Amino acid sequence: MHVLNTCVRAALASAALASAVLVAAPAAHADHPEASTGPGISKPQSMAAIASTLPKITATDVLSLARSQVGIRENANGGGTKFQDWYISTPRARETLARDGGTMKGYLNAPWCDMFVSWVGDQLGIGPVMGADAYTVQHAQWFADHGRWGRTPKPGAVVFFDWGGSKSIGGIDHVGFVVSDNGNGTIRTIEGNTGNGAVEIRTRPTWQVAGYGYPMYPGEMTAAGA
Repeated sequence: MHVLNTCVRAALASAALASAVLVAAPAAHADHPEASTGPGISKPQSMAAIASTLPKITATDVLSLARSQVGIRENANGGGTKFQDWYISTPRARETLARDGGTMKGYLNAPWCDMFVSWVGDQLGIGPVMGADAYTVQHAQWFADHGRWGRTPKPGAVVFFDWGGSKSIGGIDHVGFVVSDNGNGTIRTIEGNTGNGAVEIRTRPTWQVAGYGYPMYPGEMTAAGA
């Protein structure tokens, strides 16, 4: 596992040392996370109101797309994925660059687990309820700020990990999607930038989970809202 094994540290390195550190940070890969939050629904807006205008996507649709990306792998420099290429093409990347510092080019070799999650939401047209970022701490906080944060694993939830086992958003290291709760203290997940820098299906102990973000899937909304 990379010595700086958190998305937090990658982002802080970006802000402090710009692209040189961003390029160097992903040298080793085992489950290393990333660097930058989600495209904004402003707080006064209702997430249900936003979701009602989006394609009727469900958690099943999200997991199907995420699963179809299994096997995609980064290059020797920690880059070369379509998720990183997509991220730098978005207005969100300019926002997170202004927030975190660094250079746009630095994102091309930055840890990309959250870029993968964000890409899935964008491809299905539900970015406003999935959020988008390259920094897992900020992405988790975005879910919390919108009342979509909790401790229960559900299929399609965005799972945020702290390898040290804390339940603090500030300690988050990595992110993926929940496929299922195995009922034995573990969950099945789909994650980007894991193993040796690839999209993989994993089994994780729940003690490593800091919390879950719950996108409001438009295809699962009831007449009452969520």
